[in-house]
Amino acid sequence: MIDKQNADGWIRRYHAADDSPIRLVCLPHAGGSASFYFPVSQALSPSVDVLSVQYPGRQDRRHEPGITDIGVYADALTRALLPWADRQLALFGHSMGAILAFEVTRRLERDHGITPVRIFASGRRSPSSHRHETVHLRDDDGIVAEMRELSGTDAAILGNEEILRMVLPAIRSDYTAIENYRATPHDTVNAPVTVLTGESDPRTSREEAEAWEGHTLGGFDIHRFPGGHFFLAQQQAQILKIISEELAAATRKG
Repeated sequence: MIDKQNADGWIRRYHAADDSPIRLVCLPHAGGSASFYFPVSQALSPSVDVLSVQYPGRQDRRHEPGITDIGVYADALTRALLPWADRQLALFGHSMGAILAFEVTRRLERDHGITPVRIFASGRRSPSSHRHETVHLRDDDGIVAEMRELSGTDAAILGNEEILRMVLPAIRSDYTAIENYRATPHDTVNAPVTVLTGESDPRTSREEAEAWEGHTLGGFDIHRFPGGHFFLAQQQAQILKIISEELAAATRKG
């Protein structure tokens, strides 16, 4: 296995839980950063060892070029996670992060014989539910308008011109990657999938969320919450309860 140091660029571990039998890998949304999951790490420690993924092009990786292809993203992330696969893994991804969780799991299972105990797919339609979207082709103002509509970016960033211009290239890269992503209905994982979705999410319909069931050969369940695309901000306590219960059950089975 690769030394964990080699993966440090991708992985943030805010609250090390060395005695936990399970690691939860948290993958941010398009334009998001590892610190988005700091509250999750804080809440689940020490029962769960939470790893937060830091994509290139933001925060301490802001000088690195962004990635514009989900396959390239997933390949790099899989390599970064291998050193951490010395205990059970689960993956939580929101929006673009949900698709990355799915694609990383496919690679872990296919190439390394590692099946995560569960994927938590939040705020994203199923991999094969395609919509024609072109946010990545908009000018900067158009991308900012999308971010405002979905309410997923810190208002302080949206109001700070200098910071905003600094992060926009990474956001555009992420939108390019996710909007050009394609999967077929036959692309599946063995890991069970738990879907979390907002009832008024403009980017994921009820049917598109339910379609995740066709992408797993394991168990499937779905939880619906009041709210839009970033429903998890208002539903954090309930979501953490679901994650904790699911991971505790997986640990008992393991």
